[in-house]
Amino acid sequence: MPLDFRTIDDLELKDKTVLLRIDINSPVDPHTGNILDDTRLKLHSDTIEELANMDAKVVILAHQSRPGKKDFTTLEEHAKVLSDIIGRPVKYVEDIFGCAARDEISKMKKGDIILLENVRFYSEEILKREPSIQAKTHLVRKLSPLVDYYINDAFAAAHRSQPSLVGFPMKLPSAAGRIMEKELKVLYSALENVKRPCVYVLGGVKVDDSIKVMANVLKKGSADHILTTGFVANVFLKAAKIDIGKCNEKLIKKRGYTNLIKVARKLMKKFNGKILIPVDVAVCKDDKRVEVPIDDIPNLPIYDIGLETIKIYAEKIRSAKTIVANGPAGVFENPEFSIGTEDLLNAISSSNGFSIIGGGHLAAAAVQMGFEDGMNHISSGGGAAISLLAGEELPAVKVLCDSVKS
Repeated sequence: MPLDFRTIDDLELKDKTVLLRIDINSPVDPHTGNILDDTRLKLHSDTIEELANMDAKVVILAHQSRPGKKDFTTLEEHAKVLSDIIGRPVKYVEDIFGCAARDEISKMKKGDIILLENVRFYSEEILKREPSIQAKTHLVRKLSPLVDYYINDAFAAAHRSQPSLVGFPMKLPSAAGRIMEKELKVLYSALENVKRPCVYVLGGVKVDDSIKVMANVLKKGSADHILTTGFVANVFLKAAKIDIGKCNEKLIKKRGYTNLIKVARKLMKKFNGKILIPVDVAVCKDDKRVEVPIDDIPNLPIYDIGLETIKIYAEKIRSAKTIVANGPAGVFENPEFSIGTEDLLNAISSSNGFSIIGGGHLAAAAVQMGFEDGMNHISSGGGAAISLLAGEELPAVKVLCDSVKS
């Protein structure tokens, strides 16, 4: 899909009222209400400040968690933290589109910033429906007449088709915020204008997502090698008819991935030599790391890739001109089994290639282990990044592109 969407640069925003959708969904202490990690708030601060400095009136829509979760709460604390980050008042409004919210919007002066209540307090926001239907929701119908433009900076939620993400571009001139713009340009470039050799490092526990990405990038010819790690590697080892031990086979079945073993086998056959599997693994025995070759795996849980595999993978990474990585190589939270994740992140960080980390747990590990500065791009949205790399259409991006035509 061509990058045919407006950005902030394409709009005349001075003295205009802008509805800005961001994703500041953050870890929250359920007992104190304190935000435990303000990374996402800091990410969006540039877009917010830029709009306010243009003398735009900035009306922010965002969500926090979802109904039934312990961290499903108001955005009052988010407004306070945002205020501290950008150094100017962000007024919290305890309403989404009712009289109180509409009254606050009508009273705004240029440069004012308000944060409306958690949009997921509104039941229709949870439903996934077509943009044309979402455009008819109360949220969109009530707020659209009060604003001049809609800007979506919530890349992390771009794979959702909800009113606050896809409804407004059907009604208003719309554009991508700075985070959305950067994410789309970097990730599409990795697919369409790839510098070779290109290596994908895919691990973690979401095997279905990784297989979709593999199938897409191998079919498109945008990946030269796929390095499998983590639980993904276990499924591919099984697909290669390696005895991975009954306990690991049971875990594959428990997670509902048994059917993916055949899919993995077909991919390995179709793209012969492009998908690499570990030559050794680290199993957990009495809470200790034990290295074993893949032809001698005992009936013990596999918690990491082995040292010889790390060496082979690191060489592939260091010779690559583009590296895309998603998912940790093992149970990195346990120091005994963090070696694979840490060494591969080190190889990515120190390579000369352009590196993209797909968000989620691997992004957290990169920050925790001190490799953040060595990465060219750490995605703000794990699910959205993976959906894009898997060749899936992002509903919130499609409507931004459609809005240009209309």
